Amino acid sequence: MGSDFWQKIVDFFHQTHVVEQFRTVDIVGLSTNPWAMVPFFCLIGYLIFKKSWRDIAILAIILGCWWFSGTNYMQSLIVKGEISIDKILPVLGGGAVVVGVVIYLFFGRSD
Repeated sequence: MGSDFWQKIVDFFHQTHVVEQFRTVDIVGLSTNPWAMVPFFCLIGYLIFKKSWRDIAILAIILGCWWFSGTNYMQSLIVKGEISIDKILPVLGGGAVVVGVVIYLFFGRSD
């Protein structure tokens, strides 16, 4: 049952082209589109109103990781089909710090 369940999820992602849609997001167009920005700012306003600083920090981390994944540094990690080890180690270290911060936010303290 487990293998069939995961296969259905993978097939769903392939049929809907979700991965390609994330790769081709137009950041400038998204940031100037009121249909995207108004709900985003409403969410931020609601989180500030509820004083949910943990959720705001996690949202900032997610947006930061999304932004960093599109930088030239991330695009230059793979050279001639191989991962460049001297460039991947800082990314792994930064990822470990991010995971540590998220774990701390969820389990280390309370609001």
